[in-house]
Amino acid sequence: MRKALRWIGYVLAAIVLLALLFAAWVWFASSRVLGRVHEAAPERLAAPTAAQRADAGRQARIMGCAHCHGERLEGGLMFDAQPFATVWAPNLTELAPRVSDQQLARAIRQGIGHDGRALFIMPSDQYSRFSDQEVAALIAEIRRAPRSGGPVSPIKWGPIGRFALAMGQLRPIMVRIEDYRTRQPFDTGPGEAAGRRLAANGCSACHGPDLTGTPSDDGGPPPPDLAIAGAYNLAQFRALMRTGVPPGGRDLGLMKEVATRNFSSFNEEEVGQLHAYLRARAERASH
Repeated sequence: MRKALRWIGYVLAAIVLLALLFAAWVWFASSRVLGRVHEAAPERLAAPTAAQRADAGRQARIMGCAHCHGERLEGGLMFDAQPFATVWAPNLTELAPRVSDQQLARAIRQGIGHDGRALFIMPSDQYSRFSDQEVAALIAEIRRAPRSGGPVSPIKWGPIGRFALAMGQLRPIMVRIEDYRTRQPFDTGPGEAAGRRLAANGCSACHGPDLTGTPSDDGGPPPPDLAIAGAYNLAQFRALMRTGVPPGGRDLGLMKEVATRNFSSFNEEEVGQLHAYLRARAERASH
């Protein structure tokens, strides 16, 4: 009996030791990923027009900046999903005075923070499509915001999040940027160029770089190819963009949230341009 209990003790001790070694490996491997410093490419910034400067606040709402960082850009808690992670958006009014325009532009378009480390939540893959003038106008808007609040906590990674980092299942957003550069939405011609650009910038985060749909991170069904918009007339599409409710009234979940929070800031001309492009794209796809 004693011998059996001794062997059981050995086995349990070995299991505990292996668990501790595995936990240590996860910690060090994930810390290596989080601590890696990346070399950013120099950013080209062009002086925005007066109209772009004046419109930068509205563009920030459309692109979701105000949703994550707050209307006053002072940051705060985005979500608490432990044991995966607790995520805060940085206080841009506190950060901006301490960093250069180059550093802000690299965070926006390259997914590399001012300290050279990779960003994980910032949608830089989508924002990599901003023009030099657009990103400069956005930086000017950030710098115009009066300083308020204080420093915000960095992301707190839980054990599941660290495991995902260590195993390479959770990669920094910068690795997706090249995909956004090469997979562009279908070009229907100069007549719909303005709408194509709006769709490429505003719709690609959910519907994929080329708007054909992309698998969701949680394993759920992918969003649809935006060829579906070809079935909407302008009035129906306008209602979708303002309320997130399609014909028939079904619940579109995230689309409803994004439409009321972000896309409702599109003006009537932009809604018409988007609709014209998506209709033309759908017609080309059907032939």
